[in-house]
Amino acid sequence: MKYFIMYIKQTLRFVLKPLSFVPAIIMMLVIFNFSAQEGGQSSQLSYEVGVKVLTIANEKLDRGWSEKKIRQLSREGQHYIRKTAHFTEYFLLAVSVAFPLYVYGVRGLWLLFSAGIFCVGYACLDEYHQSFVAGRTPGKKDVVIDSVGIFFGIIVTRIVGWTGRMTIFRPLSNRKEKEKR
Repeated sequence: MKYFIMYIKQTLRFVLKPLSFVPAIIMMLVIFNFSAQEGGQSSQLSYEVGVKVLTIANEKLDRGWSEKKIRQLSREGQHYIRKTAHFTEYFLLAVSVAFPLYVYGVRGLWLLFSAGIFCVGYACLDEYHQSFVAGRTPGKKDVVIDSVGIFFGIIVTRIVGWTGRMTIFRPLSNRKEKEKR
């Protein structure tokens, strides 16, 4: 029975490890679809997100803003909403790329370098892609904002991975060391 359970575990690892890259592929598709939106459609989406966020903030913080004030604030803050979206998209991409690499044993500067180069390269390609979309233009500032999100995503992945190895998965690594002796 013991060997059967070990076989099942090894088979699951063999099957599930490659699937850990699926969230990265999904995130890349999400980013591509956002970049494929025409300028007006993208601006409208940013405006609607701003209205929703400000409406929730108004309710939770009891600000007493009118609907007209909320719409005005959303129009004024659209630049910041769009830049926050850039940061967040690439933060999530970096986490979804760095975590599987971490699982495969890429750690330290190699993780920062490999996941960082991949994600920054994708950010550059994404900005190039926007040059073909009506009403959109590529921007170097967007790549810089994306890169900051990528850096923070990889750092968070490293912190979570290290913490997990030192706490939750520590008994498993101790068991492997004892078996080697």
